[in-house]
Amino acid sequence: MRTDLFRRQVVKGFACVSAGAFLPPCCLPAIAAGRDFVLKDIGDGIYAFSGLNELMTEANQGAICNLGVIVGKEAVAVIDSGGSLIEAEAFIAAIRKVTDRPIKYLISTHMHPDHIFGNAAFRDIGATIVGHHNLPRALEARGAFYLQSYRNQIGEDIMKGIEIVPPTVVVTDPMTLDLGGRSIELRAWKPAHTDNDLTVFDTATRTFFTGDLVFRGHLPTLDGSFLGWIDQMGTLSDVKAARAIPGHGPVPSDWPDALVPELRYFQALAMDLRDAIAKGTPLSEAVKTAGLSEKDNWSLFDDYHERNATTAYAELEWE
Repeated sequence: MRTDLFRRQVVKGFACVSAGAFLPPCCLPAIAAGRDFVLKDIGDGIYAFSGLNELMTEANQGAICNLGVIVGKEAVAVIDSGGSLIEAEAFIAAIRKVTDRPIKYLISTHMHPDHIFGNAAFRDIGATIVGHHNLPRALEARGAFYLQSYRNQIGEDIMKGIEIVPPTVVVTDPMTLDLGGRSIELRAWKPAHTDNDLTVFDTATRTFFTGDLVFRGHLPTLDGSFLGWIDQMGTLSDVKAARAIPGHGPVPSDWPDALVPELRYFQALAMDLRDAIAKGTPLSEAVKTAGLSEKDNWSLFDDYHERNATTAYAELEWE
């Protein structure tokens, strides 16, 4: 898929993008494996972009996570900005094709680059950036590392203009935002995928934007608390949603069925690691075998599983 021809086609598709410029429909860049940036109409003012279940690369321009749009009578809220300014500008252009209402809020679901590297594009059009109360601290701690390390991963051209832009409004307690005749509910979660996970619930359609608290197809990645994530699965499943937009995977997804594969993976990993710890198996050996029964059920398993197992082992051995 990532042939030289494909790379040339993608680069050609982006040739009309300039920093800070909005693109006319005829010039909308080919993004995410050669597709135009297309917002899927979920219905009733809800739209979503489906990212690829891949690592961020030069070829996919960082477009690997799902992004969301909620249109109210007076304003628009956007959920996550994508993995590059190129993607964010294509996103804004796509939003302008479905509504001319002002983009009032950009809601960042957590700190990872595929979700926040496009924040500057939304800041520059006047959107208020909203995030978990831990998000500013997390971005301050990791921002410089993200900017440097991803230059090596996705290349200087894709990284041009990317800034680490923290939220100016933070969520500690449940918060409601009004888009004009449409209310959306924001919730800050305890450490799980990260320590700064935020979800968005559209009350009109009962659509649940979960961020990376929910993965489908793409192996869940652990950068917060393994036990915290498991402990909150019940609370997640209790959200009275009709459908979910996961951070990665099919959009929309049935709810709460979308949680089932993720919980199965966590349970398999926990069971195997607890058994290894009880037997005195050292971490270096346990992480190579724990949870392998799940290998065929997930993309990117080899990229993330041992890291997940290492983090989980460190928590479980202190139970």
